[in-house]
Amino acid sequence: MPTIKVVDIIPRSLSGNTGRDSEPSLAVNPENPKEMVATAFTPDPMGGPFAPVFVSTDGGDTWVLNPVVPGNADPVGTGDISVSFASRGGTLYAGTLNGETDNLQILRARSITSTTVMQILVDRDVAESPDQPWVVADTVPVNGSSRDRVYVGSNTGSRDPRSATVDVSVDARTGSGDFTPVQVEQRDQEAIHDGPPTRIALHPDGTVYAAFESWRSFDANRIVTFDVVVTRDDRSGNGPNPFEALTDSDDGGVGQRVATQRSVRFNVKVGPLGQERIGADLSIAVDPGNSDSVWIAWCDGTGGDVPTDYVLHVQHSANRGQTWAAAHADLVNAKNPSLAINSDGLVGLVFQQFANGQWTTALELTADLGKTWERQILHQAPADVPRAVGLPYLGDYIRMVTVGSDFYGVFAGNNTPDKANFPVGVTYHRNANFNTHQLLDNDGVTRVPVSIDPFFFHRAA
Repeated sequence: MPTIKVVDIIPRSLSGNTGRDSEPSLAVNPENPKEMVATAFTPDPMGGPFAPVFVSTDGGDTWVLNPVVPGNADPVGTGDISVSFASRGGTLYAGTLNGETDNLQILRARSITSTTVMQILVDRDVAESPDQPWVVADTVPVNGSSRDRVYVGSNTGSRDPRSATVDVSVDARTGSGDFTPVQVEQRDQEAIHDGPPTRIALHPDGTVYAAFESWRSFDANRIVTFDVVVTRDDRSGNGPNPFEALTDSDDGGVGQRVATQRSVRFNVKVGPLGQERIGADLSIAVDPGNSDSVWIAWCDGTGGDVPTDYVLHVQHSANRGQTWAAAHADLVNAKNPSLAINSDGLVGLVFQQFANGQWTTALELTADLGKTWERQILHQAPADVPRAVGLPYLGDYIRMVTVGSDFYGVFAGNNTPDKANFPVGVTYHRNANFNTHQLLDNDGVTRVPVSIDPFFFHRAA
């Protein structure tokens, strides 16, 4: 029978932590799934010049901090950051907004346990307004050797209103990686730029999908009208016209529009949904056994101040992104979707949903293309504790990946030590009293207020 474990990844040595360790990412080494790297808005507790990542070498049971990311700024460490392992060789790649400069950087580490600072392969000036770097990596054989293909989706807001971008390297393991930025948005528009997320789904046969929100308009009340667009490349992004293999069945433009004329009040000042902001929720995944089968999830609403109709949608395409059909009932007031598909074709969706004054993090799985979904609650806790100090609160994304038949993921949430908040169970390493529901400092006595922690989960087949 499948088993699920949940672990608060804050180590015992940081029991006094009260930070907002939100917006997490996760990478699992496909060659050795016991090796993992997680990230969040976490500064170096020693105040050094480098931001930390969380490292586990025992399958997520325990975690330590390793300060190897250039640019550490209190209280967040880095800006947005995501990580991915190559499928062979153990090399880790990261896309990050440097905590000190806000430059977009693409980084490489040969070993996750090394204290050597990650090598900077790309350093893009903050003047280009980069946002949400999202990295996906793979390894392929080429002429008897192995090459790492690495793709970093991002938004380069000031470069052009058509700002959805994918940085591509087909040999990132050697030298400087030679990344080439590809503008995947090719439709003209009136908005200031595209939406923050540009998400990637990579198949071993060289098929690469990129999804983004094509902002069509942005008014004085911050109401965004957008299309959800999927582009595709069939040659690993290495041909003369990258990401132009999929054209729209209606207007003939590059990229198939999955949904059009959606709207939302893009909110960056007030948290309208359980203290959280809305307007940048997107995920895409491809079946590792069939590159024709691709899934997408996004959120939209009508733009009200209280978005009781903020809705998460899930759709599936069986023909390489050309046509799409709903594959899940709409989820009201849900956000932060992350899709992943295992080696058996089992589709997983993890998301966070606000209802009855609580945030709930749920994992759902389908083996029949969305006809039925199995649901597991990973975490549930009051949405007004702790009080938000700035945004984001939980974060603009979470992440789930697969290795073989197993699902691995990470999410952020209220860290009250209460077993009722974790229906499948939980492990804490930071000092906590589950009888009194109280966090404790390193001395095991002094009380520590509730905050936001990153939580790891693993569903083993």
